[in-house]
Amino acid sequence: MGTLWYGGTFYTMSDFAERVEAVFTDQGKIVQTGNYRTLKSQYRIQIDKEINLNGATAFPGFVDSHLHIIGQGEKLQHLDLSNCQSAEQVLELIKKRLNQFPKGQWLFGEGWNDNQWETQRIISCHELDQLSRDHPIVLTRICRHALIANSLAIDLAQISAGASDPQGGKIVRDHKGEMTGYFLDNAQDLIKQAIPERSVDQLKQLIDLSIDHLLSLGLVGGHTEDLAYYGHDSFAKVSSAYQMSLSDQKRRFRTHLLVHHAVIDQFAMRGLKYKDGSDYLEYGAMKIFADGALGGRTAWLNEPYTDDPSHNGLAIHEPERLEALISQARQMDLPVAIHAIGDQAIQTVLKLLKKHPLSDKNRRDRLIHGMVVNDSIIKEMQGLHMTVDVQPTFVSSDFPWVIDRLGEQRVRHAYPWKSFLDAGIRCAGGSDAPIEEVNPLYGIEAFVTRRSNLDGHVYNPEQCLTVFQAISMYTRGSAWAIGNEQRTGQIKPGYLADFTVLKADPFKVDPESIHDIDVAMTVVDEAIVYQNL
Repeated sequence: MGTLWYGGTFYTMSDFAERVEAVFTDQGKIVQTGNYRTLKSQYRIQIDKEINLNGATAFPGFVDSHLHIIGQGEKLQHLDLSNCQSAEQVLELIKKRLNQFPKGQWLFGEGWNDNQWETQRIISCHELDQLSRDHPIVLTRICRHALIANSLAIDLAQISAGASDPQGGKIVRDHKGEMTGYFLDNAQDLIKQAIPERSVDQLKQLIDLSIDHLLSLGLVGGHTEDLAYYGHDSFAKVSSAYQMSLSDQKRRFRTHLLVHHAVIDQFAMRGLKYKDGSDYLEYGAMKIFADGALGGRTAWLNEPYTDDPSHNGLAIHEPERLEALISQARQMDLPVAIHAIGDQAIQTVLKLLKKHPLSDKNRRDRLIHGMVVNDSIIKEMQGLHMTVDVQPTFVSSDFPWVIDRLGEQRVRHAYPWKSFLDAGIRCAGGSDAPIEEVNPLYGIEAFVTRRSNLDGHVYNPEQCLTVFQAISMYTRGSAWAIGNEQRTGQIKPGYLADFTVLKADPFKVDPESIHDIDVAMTVVDEAIVYQNL
């Protein structure tokens, strides 16, 4: 028996401002949309219950196209440093938290961002040592492409004073050649391998914590990447934890798992293929990193950084290795999802995707981030069967400091969302949580306003999107990225009964206050999984 949803406004997202006043669903799918009285009469025998939205506004369920679900759980569990305004404030918070920790327990801090500090500098291991030599301390930068470790953590990781930089990483040293405790990109793995492994039960707890939070924000699903980061046999442990979390009908969330290349062999050994899984858990593209991030100056640029002309970033893999990974994905009939921020990284990736095209046009390669581009790069993108996973709140948190990194000329072409859409390039909206705020309403507002959270200015306003375009990124865009455009992303017959219900209409409020809208209800598979009416 089905459900008749009424009493609100349903934006179908099939066309601009297309609305219906009621929706009838049955067995987890939308059967029909239209007028309340008509639907009630037409399906009166099949209607089991009616749900009144009490004036709320409904959309196809919002899906975050790029986040790290376990990482978001860690952010909720660990010491949150994202709001600190100085290194001293970070140190004070660590000092207070250490008072609660027994000797020997690891302390993890998440989200410090030196670009928003009054005085920009990197905390050293020696400063952390002054707080404690009895606790290993690891502080992960907001971009997750850098961390700071104290001396005990370095000792436990058995990193010698003369250790060499790994490919795609850097151990930062002072003028005397001594380690500062700052590890960039792949060098972070030297520290991470010493961190005690989480059990399957602990991973499940983080997933539960994270997904419950995501549902409360109106998200019905997410494309996540976290299969490779949790110690020995990480693929099996993380997969089991997800299966345990999502096997309970009380926790419904459309989870699409990207498969990091480091665990692709485990994926293959289990006989898994693209989109194998269940309604709430499926496997996706091979995830590859081509470069780092702008914050730590490890994004791979064609020209040197404006504020540090001595280098132009890091290539995580040698070009031959990057090509070998893409070739391996093609042999497995897999699309690829490649992290590429700098223009040199993007150009390298596009060249290889053109050389190794997908044979199945129902599958889409994904360029994750795609921040530093130019007109020629956009033209190259037009000829490829791919989508760009964009994170709008990076503009909110990266400007104005990113101007120092790139210079006035390059930054004019950075984060070019409208240029992508105008060129016919498909895009999907996400957060890269825990790096950025995971609430999709912050993302929608950032798409529309491009206003910095740091100085309040609007940057590259010609790249602002309309509210319809912004919401489309989290609905139709996320669906197209994984070939689901015939079943999700719109409110129309035959599509899944997943809805994001808001207490106010984002088309009718001041764009600057979209993030203030409360979620009234989150619906997955015709079931209300979060309610705040």
